[in-house]
Amino acid sequence: MTFRSSLASFTLAVLIATAAGLAMSHAEGFDLSPDQSNRVRADKNDKVIASIPASFKFVKDGTLTIGISVAHPPLSTYATDAQTVVGYDPDFAQLIADVLGRKLELLPIAWADWPLGLQSGKFDAVISNVGVTEQRKEKFDFSTYRLGLHGFYVKTDSPITSIKEPKDIAGLKIITGSGTIQEKILLEWDKQNVAKGLKSVELQYYDDDAVSALAIQSGRADAEFNPNAPQAYRAATDGKIKLVGTVNAGWPMIADVAITTRKGSGIADSLTAAINELIADGKYTQSLDRWKLGPEALDKSRTNPPGLPKI
Repeated sequence: MTFRSSLASFTLAVLIATAAGLAMSHAEGFDLSPDQSNRVRADKNDKVIASIPASFKFVKDGTLTIGISVAHPPLSTYATDAQTVVGYDPDFAQLIADVLGRKLELLPIAWADWPLGLQSGKFDAVISNVGVTEQRKEKFDFSTYRLGLHGFYVKTDSPITSIKEPKDIAGLKIITGSGTIQEKILLEWDKQNVAKGLKSVELQYYDDDAVSALAIQSGRADAEFNPNAPQAYRAATDGKIKLVGTVNAGWPMIADVAITTRKGSGIADSLTAAINELIADGKYTQSLDRWKLGPEALDKSRTNPPGLPKI
């Protein structure tokens, strides 16, 4: 069963929650100012640049054009000027552009629009918390850059204390993202539960973090299951939700987050090499730590590793 909510009635609440989140983020040590002069930077790497196939054509000369969904701090959000895109993914995109010796151009997109935008050639790559799946690998190439960790979060005073396996979601109302890895996991868990005679889960879909937060606080939803980093950020800044369980995106396989490029475009191996150079010189870890994402670090980037299987 699904529930899709209209955002119109929540406009004022969204604005209030967003403003409050921006103010509190500074108190918690997150820099959301448009001046990102303390952003970690890297040097150009001629070896990596030389590895880029001559057949690969960038959208713009001298520029790395990246599609990015701007909605989920600390991965990505708008700065206090409501224009500058800041967060870990923009920082990471800048590091990749540095290694390639190119200027960075970020193109904000709705997350659901990245496949069409990438295939149509609007940008060179997508850096926007895209997890590796076997289905996506049929159309895209991947260069992994972060552990794909998802978290279950509930209201701080919720009686729910642990969600770690299929039976724990039986009968619950859970917010998740449509067409995502986390939705696939929940659907598979629900399938197992129903086969065992347990109650089915009710999935709810919203297009904004503030609306999701209202659903949790009002009791409209019991829990949210989405990428861990944005929810951990919310928990740290407003104190209204708590973590009750995490699941690797690959459940039980590994399914990391990756730079996404057009299938067969030839640049994936070069991007993987760029990431591994950043890992080796410590810039990668420094950038993760800046946004308190150290626990999601990878030891090594891989091109097109095994991903979440089709469900």
